[in-house]
Amino acid sequence: MAFSTPSMPDVSFLTSRWRRWLLVYLLALGVLAGPAYTMYVHYDFSHSLDTRSYLSMARGEFEGVSITRRYRVLVPAAAAVVAWPLEQAYARVWPQRATSDWPLRLAFYIVNMALLAATGVVLFETCRLYGATPAAAALAVVAVLCSRWAVYTAGLPLVDSLYLLVFALAFYAPRAGSGVALVAVLVLGPQAKESFVFLVPWLLLFGRPALGWARQLGWLVLGGALTMGVRYWIDARIGAPPAESVSNALDHVHNITYSLRRLFSVKGAGEIFSIFGFFWLALLAGWRGSSTARWQWLQPVGWAGAGLGAVVVVHMLLSGDLGRMGYLGAPVFAVAFSLVLTQKPWLTQQAS
Repeated sequence: MAFSTPSMPDVSFLTSRWRRWLLVYLLALGVLAGPAYTMYVHYDFSHSLDTRSYLSMARGEFEGVSITRRYRVLVPAAAAVVAWPLEQAYARVWPQRATSDWPLRLAFYIVNMALLAATGVVLFETCRLYGATPAAAALAVVAVLCSRWAVYTAGLPLVDSLYLLVFALAFYAPRAGSGVALVAVLVLGPQAKESFVFLVPWLLLFGRPALGWARQLGWLVLGGALTMGVRYWIDARIGAPPAESVSNALDHVHNITYSLRRLFSVKGAGEIFSIFGFFWLALLAGWRGSSTARWQWLQPVGWAGAGLGAVVVVHMLLSGDLGRMGYLGAPVFAVAFSLVLTQKPWLTQQAS
């Protein structure tokens, strides 16, 4: 009598997947490292309130920081942890810099590079799940990380890298059926940026293949509770009234008129084009041809991609920073870009 043995995970498959992730991660680091390093070394902080605020937060100084940025503590906290050993090294190699902002600025560079490279891996896997070839998915990662906003985000003391990772995981989770990815979104999102609230309806509508409504709401409550705890701790520390947060949120509504005027101007069009630069031309190439050919790459993106694009537009209108917020649409752009490269015959045809 034969006995069946319990099925075991395919070790070779798991190993190859980790190798693929490592390769894409290194590719992402390679694309980002040089340009972001130049930004880190030469950027003039004297006219950037955002970067000065996050540097102060990493030092544990919250008083005087704008309420718009005051509660985005995760990236500054991670940078503070990384900065400690860097300060010890600086004290030995460059004693004159050990007590300056250089170790902390380098720590932000390292943390943001790590988060954006992780975003690159998530984008690669998302493109593959939507049917792109490995080469097309890798080129999509390069196209996204070549953006000036990726260089800006990686090289400076900013927190956009975590929020971009949240958007990437949000678009990946339903396609992969990954509850773990969606839980990460629901827990990290509220602390990454307050505008995460505009992503919640999209998650409840399109995130169900990964996690049902009830479980999403449960994790969202946990993420919200953690966020409120952090806000209460900071407010109590600096003596800020809770009502200040509400008035600040309402003030952002006034940006809509300004953003619309800017969007429909020559300067606004240039700002939108600058998000992905000449890589936009691939989508124009994909738009050429028959409606059947266009449908081959538009249909997989579907309502989920259109809905996420609408969420990004809301971010753009409320912030007034069209290019920087428009970069949050990177997951949808990467998938569309990779599918065009995959399906266009003049891109897949081999040379004779």
